[in-house]
Amino acid sequence: MNIRDLQYLVAVHDMNNFSKAAERCYVSQPTLSGQLKKLEEELNAPLIERSTRQVLFTALGEQIVEMARDVLLTVDNIRAAAKSSHDPFAGEFHIGLIPTVGPFLLPILMPVLARDFPNAQIYLYELQTRELTQKLTKGELDAVILAKLDTSVSFYEMPLYQESMKLAVSDQDELAKCKTAVGLQVLKERSVLMLEDGHCLRDQALSVCTSVGALQDMRFKATSMDTLLHMVANGSGMTLIPELACNRGTEGVTYLSFVDPQPSREIVMLMRKQSARKQALEVIANRITDLLSSDQSGAQEHAA
Repeated sequence: MNIRDLQYLVAVHDMNNFSKAAERCYVSQPTLSGQLKKLEEELNAPLIERSTRQVLFTALGEQIVEMARDVLLTVDNIRAAAKSSHDPFAGEFHIGLIPTVGPFLLPILMPVLARDFPNAQIYLYELQTRELTQKLTKGELDAVILAKLDTSVSFYEMPLYQESMKLAVSDQDELAKCKTAVGLQVLKERSVLMLEDGHCLRDQALSVCTSVGALQDMRFKATSMDTLLHMVANGSGMTLIPELACNRGTEGVTYLSFVDPQPSREIVMLMRKQSARKQALEVIANRITDLLSSDQSGAQEHAA
């Protein structure tokens, strides 16, 4: 048994297909299949039920796949620890972000990271919360950036920044004439555009709307905030938008602040508690906090 055999086994489980697993591992399908057959012979037990239509793992196979993931994660941590002993920021960093953060945070963050950590190779993944936490658990990601979860005790959590929610309305809406912050009651009995299921921002917006008697617009569910804002600009409704997203600006949209207490969300970074990248990731997290603090301070001074 060797590390590569375990990589092959996990790849077949993830891809549910021998050909795709072989492509992921950069080997031929006969090579991958042959090595897994030898692994079964060494263990003297079947791990995979093979058929022309599907790939099914035996109960033992499922158990060994999870063990293999732990072994591969440990191997990755060993390699990362060795690299970090020379330069904590050398090598690959795989970081995931939710779609309601990535497009707005990355343009601010990436130039700074490229300047300050030239030896770091940063790979970015934009996924919804559930998939991010799954990949973090499996070791496929080093860290994830998302809205604070109620169930994140299995991870090491670092707060990044707090952002308020703004009300986005069409320039043609009567509310666009407001020169001051508005109360949440302006949403009462108004239809609010939402993101599709799976986005944590949708859940947060729904919570706000429910508390004041606003209505979810059931005619349309967006896949992104850009789509939401274009719908608003066209006069199709209003929506709630995180503060950072307002910095981009969309023609035809007016952003209104709410009076205190403003609805808000906390953005955090999660990493595995035993991650070999923890030291470097903490520095990156602190850099994000510093960047957003200075950015918000600058915006407030400009507004003043």
